[in-house]
Amino acid sequence: MSVAVDTTYYPPRDVRGNQINPWLVAVTVALTTFMEVLDISIANVALRHIAGDMSVTEDESVWVLTSYMVSNAIVLPMSGWLSTMFGRRRFYLFCVALFSASSLLCGLAPNLSVLILCRIVQGIGGGGLQPSSQAILMDSFPVSKRGMAYAVYGITTVLAPAIGPTIGGWITDTFSWRWIFLINVPVGLLSLYLSSMVLSDPPAFRETSERFRRDGLKIDWIGFVLLAVGFGCLQVVLDRGEQDDWFSSSFIVLLTTLSVVSLVILPLWESRQRYPMVDVLLLKERNFLFSNILMFLVGFVLFGSTVLIPLLVQTLMGYSATDAGLVLSPGAMTVLMVLPFVGWVINKVDVRHLIVFGLLCNGVGLYLFSHTNLQTDYVTFAAIRILQGIGLGFLFVPINTTAYAWLSPEKSSNASAIINLSRNLGGSFGISLVQSWLVRGEQQHQADLVGHLSALSATTTQWLSGMLPVLPLNSDGSVSYALLYQTLIQQASALSFMDNFRILSCLALAFIPLVYGLKRASAVRH
Repeated sequence: MSVAVDTTYYPPRDVRGNQINPWLVAVTVALTTFMEVLDISIANVALRHIAGDMSVTEDESVWVLTSYMVSNAIVLPMSGWLSTMFGRRRFYLFCVALFSASSLLCGLAPNLSVLILCRIVQGIGGGGLQPSSQAILMDSFPVSKRGMAYAVYGITTVLAPAIGPTIGGWITDTFSWRWIFLINVPVGLLSLYLSSMVLSDPPAFRETSERFRRDGLKIDWIGFVLLAVGFGCLQVVLDRGEQDDWFSSSFIVLLTTLSVVSLVILPLWESRQRYPMVDVLLLKERNFLFSNILMFLVGFVLFGSTVLIPLLVQTLMGYSATDAGLVLSPGAMTVLMVLPFVGWVINKVDVRHLIVFGLLCNGVGLYLFSHTNLQTDYVTFAAIRILQGIGLGFLFVPINTTAYAWLSPEKSSNASAIINLSRNLGGSFGISLVQSWLVRGEQQHQADLVGHLSALSATTTQWLSGMLPVLPLNSDGSVSYALLYQTLIQQASALSFMDNFRILSCLALAFIPLVYGLKRASAVRH
């Protein structure tokens, strides 16, 4: 049985009350979102430069990433509540201004402590931008045209992580690591000006916000603490787990315990609040729940594979950072081309079929990656990434479309906060787990390969004999054994990469049955 949903459309208006083209709104918010999402991945490649410039260890410089992700993870799920309390337009403008100002301070930071503090503030501003942008886009277009709106938003959230490392590497090598933050300032100022001119809150949301304030400022402090501790500790665990050897560290065990306890209590508490920090009751709607699970998977696969591919070609195949970025670029460009097509076709085809097609492309693409080797050429890597890019394009728009299909317009900000949290958490889990699986896989394969090496083995003897003609004349047999061990380490690492691609492929394919648990979005009145 379909549920009646209010699909009344109110065209967007500027600050003077004049009706404006929704595409102007789309370009404005997409600009800011692209800047914020890009900043998540662009700093990764600059850590070594930051560490050297500030005379700290690389391990200490990792807190430049962790601090941002923690504050971002805390603010992101409560952004719906903050939008309702302050008004979406006012909250969005505040986030743009805070993100831009903190970016300037990050670029001017004299030492690591100041840089980390500024990154925390930057994460607070960035945490409110993604869900606010998506909610603004959704309310700016009628239901029948939201597919194209999601395509615009998808370009920013899928393309930015893919090209972030390449852009970050180029800026760092050509100028300085400080410019990866300073470039946000002019973009932020332009976005702040455009947003202040073209954005206004839709009537349904304005009524909800005014009713919220009329009831008095009742802050859900317990919900805030549970959310901050739960997601903050979880992000630290995911970012630092591998470096601290996971549960061998009492620090990781403590944070994991705090996170689990807080996140178990959080939905129980929030479901009883009139104005919760996180509207967990939205997950009672089946489509929204399943869409969040699928969006978590998209984040996991996208960010997990985006970490693996450059790492593989750089560490084992001698690619430079720029060349590694060029392996990802064709896939990113493919997403750019596919998303508008998906936005157009979304109203003509059952979205469940589109999602399944996207999962199949990703599953097959990742499976093909698992059958590459150290002799695979650039064209093959780029072609497989293009296939995966097609799949990502067919996932983002349909999942978002079906997620909001049975939700009321006044719930858009709270829904955007949750679904963006799902994607970001998926990315954090994906990055953390693939790195952990990679290290443990290397150790396991190394142990397995060593077991097959023996001085009495015909294969080993033949390999050592074959190396003699290429060794220096004055070298002894120890050089051959050193080269043999180096080759073994390289092959063990390659096998671990292949295992990781295979795991991601299985995950993408395993979620296909879940898709047909979704209700047909076409049942909603357009």
